[in-house]
Amino acid sequence: MKRLSRIAGASIAVSLAVLGLKLLAWRVTGSAALFSDALESVVNVATAIMAVFAVRLALQPPDHNHPFGHAKVELFAAMAEGGLIVVAAMLILQEAWQGFQHPDLPSRPLLGIAVNTLGSTLNGVWAFVLIREGRQAHSTAVVADGRHLAADVATSTGVALGVGLVWATGIAVLDPILAALVALYVLWTGAHVARASAAGLMDEAPAPKIVQRIETLLAQHGAGALEAHDIRMRMAGRQTFLQFHLVVPGGMSVSEAHDICDRIEAGIAADMPNMVTIIHVEPDGKAKPEAAVRL
Repeated sequence: MKRLSRIAGASIAVSLAVLGLKLLAWRVTGSAALFSDALESVVNVATAIMAVFAVRLALQPPDHNHPFGHAKVELFAAMAEGGLIVVAAMLILQEAWQGFQHPDLPSRPLLGIAVNTLGSTLNGVWAFVLIREGRQAHSTAVVADGRHLAADVATSTGVALGVGLVWATGIAVLDPILAALVALYVLWTGAHVARASAAGLMDEAPAPKIVQRIETLLAQHGAGALEAHDIRMRMAGRQTFLQFHLVVPGGMSVSEAHDICDRIEAGIAADMPNMVTIIHVEPDGKAKPEAAVRL
């Protein structure tokens, strides 16, 4: 986890370097489209800083006030990131509107495209690193930061092609049109990031494939029990909390039932290391065959 914290910290340096390159590209051209790309990089710096604090706080162990840990702070950071992206989109639309009113051809477009492309390449490499490391560590904030950078690469590529088109055709109004299109794409990205974060904050159930995997693991490690029902899960950053009722024969001793629970917990932990399992044991009279996993 210290590795993840260091990677999140390095994101600040990468974001600042990319921001400098894209601001330079905008300054040498005066392009509204390149301005939109530079403004999104400002958001990248802010979100990188938030990701650092979120990851470091999420790594703190449970305490008296937070017995389930601090993992959900990453969801708040990702939600804030989505909000910042939306604000950036609004500012880009404002710049595009001014460009519509006073269209002008970019100056030194080829130099601006070259500098902007260098920044985009750096973003692309770092986005790959963030998404890979974030998925391995189940870090919502780091994955969200990586996806944002990946989206930035896509928009930067479109911007570079668009500025080249403006230069080749001499149609100045294409520049603010391109900036407006970038703003709409950025707005969609922000809404997607916010939606994913809200799902975690609202304790949305995991994907069906995860539920199916849990049921398979229960069947594999629940020998001696009769069934499991009322299976519930919620996600909090890199952790997923699982709870269910385990039905055992009425004459089974507490020690035997406890051994089955230990076996199930160990089997789930081996397959899903970030799963926290809570089991409520019940006698066979509490069985619910119509909504249960038979063991």
